[in-house]
Amino acid sequence: MQQNEELLRVVSLLEQCKLGPAINALENVFLSNPGMGNMDALLAISNDYSLMLQYWERGYEDDQRQQLYAQLLSRLYVLTANIITQKRMHEVPFWIGIYQRPRQVRKDWSLKNVRSQLENFTSETALLELEQPQLREQKAKALYDDHRLLMQDLFGYILTSRLWTDNLADAFEELLLSPTVDSVDQQLIVSAITLSAMQTFGICKFRLLLRVYQHSTDEAVRQRALVGWVLSVDEHKTRLYPELQQMVSDVLTDPRCCQEVTELQMQMVYCMGTEDDQQTIRDEILPEIMNSGNIKTTQRGLVEMEDDSLEDILHPDAAELNMEKMEQSMQRMADMQKQGVDIYFGGFSQMKRFSFFNDLSNWFVPFYPQHPSISHIWNNTRGKHFLQMITQIGAFCDSDKYSFVLAFEYVFGRLPAKMLKMIEEGEAKPMPVGGEISLEEQKQPAFIRRMYLQNLYRFFKLYGNRSEFSDPFVMQNVVFFGKAIMSRSGLQDSLIEVVNFFYKRKHYQAAKLVIDNVDVERRNFNYYLLQGMLQQHHPDFTSMSALESFAQAIKLQPDCEQALAGYARAAFSTRSYETALVNYERLLDLKPDSKTYQLNAAICLTNLERNEEAEKRLHKLNYLYPDDMTVNRVLAWVLTLNGKFEQADKLFNSLLSVDKPKPIDIMNYGYSHWMAGETMVAISAFRQFMNTPGNEDYDMEKELFVTSHKMLTEKGISDVEISMMLDSLR
Repeated sequence: MQQNEELLRVVSLLEQCKLGPAINALENVFLSNPGMGNMDALLAISNDYSLMLQYWERGYEDDQRQQLYAQLLSRLYVLTANIITQKRMHEVPFWIGIYQRPRQVRKDWSLKNVRSQLENFTSETALLELEQPQLREQKAKALYDDHRLLMQDLFGYILTSRLWTDNLADAFEELLLSPTVDSVDQQLIVSAITLSAMQTFGICKFRLLLRVYQHSTDEAVRQRALVGWVLSVDEHKTRLYPELQQMVSDVLTDPRCCQEVTELQMQMVYCMGTEDDQQTIRDEILPEIMNSGNIKTTQRGLVEMEDDSLEDILHPDAAELNMEKMEQSMQRMADMQKQGVDIYFGGFSQMKRFSFFNDLSNWFVPFYPQHPSISHIWNNTRGKHFLQMITQIGAFCDSDKYSFVLAFEYVFGRLPAKMLKMIEEGEAKPMPVGGEISLEEQKQPAFIRRMYLQNLYRFFKLYGNRSEFSDPFVMQNVVFFGKAIMSRSGLQDSLIEVVNFFYKRKHYQAAKLVIDNVDVERRNFNYYLLQGMLQQHHPDFTSMSALESFAQAIKLQPDCEQALAGYARAAFSTRSYETALVNYERLLDLKPDSKTYQLNAAICLTNLERNEEAEKRLHKLNYLYPDDMTVNRVLAWVLTLNGKFEQADKLFNSLLSVDKPKPIDIMNYGYSHWMAGETMVAISAFRQFMNTPGNEDYDMEKELFVTSHKMLTEKGISDVEISMMLDSLR
């Protein structure tokens, strides 16, 4: 652990461009741990830097000095990063197995040999069509079995590889863009590179993912590469690799790329809400579907319930109503799915215990029926048609498709007899809970990306050894729009849209990270409006106050209701009641019938001690909305302040007659009777208030001597009486 911390300190020094201290720190690590790393490589870097220092000290001019310094930083980072990777692969049990297997079973990992094997597989699968049916099946099984082992080993080899050179990255780029390599293999390789780059940043792997995203003609490969470079970008490395910022800026000059990256940010946030969405599905939607159908779950499996003829006679419309309820629930699920919700996570999360998912690469392999782990199930003629249909029309990610096929083998024989017969005869048309997804929609980049993100989400949340990986689905990692390296680009046009997206979902901290990156010249009406709303939720978010933000918004759009309302609320919260009242009056000019604005204006009048005016407004509201508890609450208090205790008492009795009266109503009832001279009633009310759950430790002394002292004094209640009230309450 100590060694790792020392190595990470070296990386931190390099990120700060402190080459000399970084060299000294790594030398100390090597001296304390002989044999840990390549001392000759470190000495070469140290000697080169010493030579630079000598030339600089002697006053020699060198227009390449900055470039050479950056190169030395990069060389030392590569050396350090490779040592960190090496230590992980040789000391952590989980990584030892993944590292050793591919290197023990296969000796030749030259990319030339790997590419040859991948291309041979593509050609051999094409030639299978020329074989006789009996021989074709036998050869196909052997071919796919061998190839699956190759890809499993290649995935592990890439994942545990050190930082790449430009030549190696270029060779992989050719392989990933080649039409002679199978798309399934290319997608899996991209995922392996992504995981590796997320573990330890390498400029060559990052550049490769960027180029594959830009140049691949295979949309599935392209979208995986997009997710890969976005998740692996590390803005802390921009001083190590000055070209990193330019690379990101260049790719984001493409409007299509900006749109896809913006969609990706929002899709990742939807992934973050998966657990809450599952609770809604589990508690509200699925029970409705199950209760409305005629299938019952038992220990023996699913059982079809017999028709109840008596029920049909007594309630002839029940079956139709149940069907309507089920259809409504199904439609609700479909609507959630269209919005980007991961509706299947809860159901399929229990299906990740199959041994299939013990293999790390299987979490990322695209679904293909010839996968050796499922081909025998897929080719079972009894359920083949059903499996083909459900996996084609459902919005299932690859991981869930594999789960479905594996689970199908287990439950197939437990299905109700009628259902089993319909499946075997091809009469049953499966319909996923979330509805059918057209093939055209499934080809869309956003859909492909969403399915891949769901694969990733399942891995990072359900894989047994997930703690060995940095989880991108935690808020500090999800908000990549908050990174300066991303915002200093064509994404500036999308920042406000993303801020609004975060704000609506109450991710205020995330919204703050993004809005801070908006350039000054792009601070428009929407910027100031959102800034003000964020400031109201978290006053420490910005140096600009909510009042200032809303004021700027109003300058740009003087009659905007949302800006005026925000400004009024902000003024009220700072006790600027006159300013708040002016703005509520402006709002009432726009919406004269607004109950909310009338009520808020009355409350402002009360705080300005213009109680007679407030009472007139409140009587009008009470006439229009006699059952509105909020109106009654404010009116009762204003009547109290105006000395109209009998009228106030009627309203208080109404407010306190509910099952759980609000504590504020109990307290105000006490104040009203105290001012009316009914001290015993007031004492009883205050005691009830203090006995309300949550108020047991309420500071009544502060309440009476500070918060309400001015009001009590004006109503003729002396400090002596206040002290006596406190003594009575003790």
